[in-house]
Amino acid sequence: MKAFYRNFKLGIIGGGQLGRMLLQACPNYNLYTRVLDPSKDGPCKGLANEYVQGSLQDYATVYAFGKQVDLLTIEIENVNIDALYQLETEGIEIYPQPRVIEIIQDKRIQKQFYLDQDIPTAEFVLVNNRKDVEAHTKFLPAYNKLGKGGYDGGGVVSLRTINDIDKAFDDPGVLEKTVDVDAEISVIAARNALGEIRIFPPVECVFNPNFNLVDYLIAPSLLPKDIQQEAERLARKLTKSLEIVGLLAVEMFVTKGGEILVNEVAPRPHNSGHQTINANDTSQYEQHLRAILGLPLGSTKINTPSAMVNLLGEEGYTGPAVYEGLDELLEIEGSNIFLYGKEITKPHRKMGHVTILNNDTHALKEHVRLVKKVIRVIS
Repeated sequence: MKAFYRNFKLGIIGGGQLGRMLLQACPNYNLYTRVLDPSKDGPCKGLANEYVQGSLQDYATVYAFGKQVDLLTIEIENVNIDALYQLETEGIEIYPQPRVIEIIQDKRIQKQFYLDQDIPTAEFVLVNNRKDVEAHTKFLPAYNKLGKGGYDGGGVVSLRTINDIDKAFDDPGVLEKTVDVDAEISVIAARNALGEIRIFPPVECVFNPNFNLVDYLIAPSLLPKDIQQEAERLARKLTKSLEIVGLLAVEMFVTKGGEILVNEVAPRPHNSGHQTINANDTSQYEQHLRAILGLPLGSTKINTPSAMVNLLGEEGYTGPAVYEGLDELLEIEGSNIFLYGKEITKPHRKMGHVTILNNDTHALKEHVRLVKKVIRVIS
């Protein structure tokens, strides 16, 4: 396999924490890595064989970067799609494929894809601006989501009544009906070029109500088996429908009536799969490499139940990052810390995560509370 030779270059578009953890899996496959990121000192700097600073939205930058590698992948989907299509026509392998990235880049196209493929999702209407939102006040309460550009909780506002209309985006987007959610789960699927699919067991996500970010997750989910099986079925169906090569993270709502609705998908490693590094036979990062390199996919079996806690920058602190409580954290049995190498902390910025291993799934939530109590990211 050509990937095991040092003259094979893997290009990664995006140099954030997902790219950092993907890079950490690359030496085991003897891969030479090249990363493109707009930051001069992103989390991937120092780990990649080559680190290139440049805009992910600039056609010429993305095209020139792609011409220097044998295979191109992404850790963020907000990238110049025209450059990817041109590189693909010139024979550069790109996984996930540009057509898949284009669907997922725009929530408007993404939601329509769900309808076309008979994938259950929350009721929605497409809107072009704030005036369109005003014309659908009977649809409230709802969430207004930007079609493009939203990331890590950004690009989403809750519109509960007509009095909230001034919060709506004045750009193309989606108005999505609020649903009565009992739980939020995520399923990560992998597919290689041969069509082999492997599904990671569903995980249960608990969101921070103020920042629209995952606070922590429990793996495996504690929901009834039939719900978990249906979630896996939907993830498999979406993966087949897209014919994606690589990873597909599928975020879902479980309603109080037991219905499963697909919320959003991401064609890359995902925050809801960090715990696989410690808890599963194969991590999501190794699985992504296997899929895009055309190798057999690994077992997704969970060896130990786990929790993953996101470490966010504390409110009121902006500046050089200081991790308060590391000594106490590392004394907690089963705890594993991952710091993302970001020099500057900001309120709610993802600065790292902690994975906790414990065979007692019910004890994990107590350990989550302990972790959140002892560690803070300040400046």
